Amino acid sequence: MADSFSTPWIKVSEPHPHVYLIELQRKPANAFSEEFWVSYGKVFDDLRTSPKADVRCAILSSGLDRIFTAGLDIKSAGNILATDGHADPARAAHYLHDHIRAFQAAIRAPERCHFPVIAAMHGHVIGLGVDMSSMCDVRYAAADARLSIKEVDIGLAADIGTLAYLPKIAGNQSLARELAFSGRTFSAQEAQQLNFVSRIVPGSRAEVIIAALDLAKAIAAKSPIAVAGTKRLLNHARDNSVDASLDYTVIWNSAMLQTKDIPDSLTARQEKRAPQFAPLNKAKM
Repeated sequence: MADSFSTPWIKVSEPHPHVYLIELQRKPANAFSEEFWVSYGKVFDDLRTSPKADVRCAILSSGLDRIFTAGLDIKSAGNILATDGHADPARAAHYLHDHIRAFQAAIRAPERCHFPVIAAMHGHVIGLGVDMSSMCDVRYAAADARLSIKEVDIGLAADIGTLAYLPKIAGNQSLARELAFSGRTFSAQEAQQLNFVSRIVPGSRAEVIIAALDLAKAIAAKSPIAVAGTKRLLNHARDNSVDASLDYTVIWNSAMLQTKDIPDSLTARQEKRAPQFAPLNKAKM
């Protein structure tokens, strides 16, 4: 079932019930063309909305041994930056505005998902790779991960997400700005110092995916109502004041406290068994 969501460059599998593994596999370096990023957004949106997929946690990784992603495909960059033939600067800007918005929307797809998405990074994580992982809920890095906010080196301020998300994530604003201004490569250890990753896993691709899978299994065993609500409320709190977030929580839980998952969880605890929860997306009859 899970592989029905796969595309030529993205492999989707279900290594554990309700845990989906999304692997980028556009050789040789997972460089993103427009077709690739459109496909990336569609995969996550389809997993979010399809009644055929009961996803409760997802892992984003690379299917290539030495690299997470090289970022933007330089060969297709000319097409991405094209102004659709507009000679007038204002009309060219209008076209680029819509194009950049569409690019952002595709890469932000994991944030729209009701289930948490764990980024399991290894090897080179360049440019767009930092954007993509910024929008995931949890970030793990293999010890061999090497990251770079590379856009500045091609004359561009990173515009897909890093500069919007990193100040919300980073515990060290000075280091965040240093990395964004310089474009230099930084290690998994510096990424953790920045608070960008929550765990460094010894090894490389296989090891970081195993670690992410352990976490994903634990999350997938929880009530999907509770997990989806937690993600929604955390994202709201990130972007709003404490008072506004508390008010939003009141409204949200006024509905969600009526879930059957609460008595089911309590009964399972009393009976010393694992609870069973219904999917969020009901299959069509």
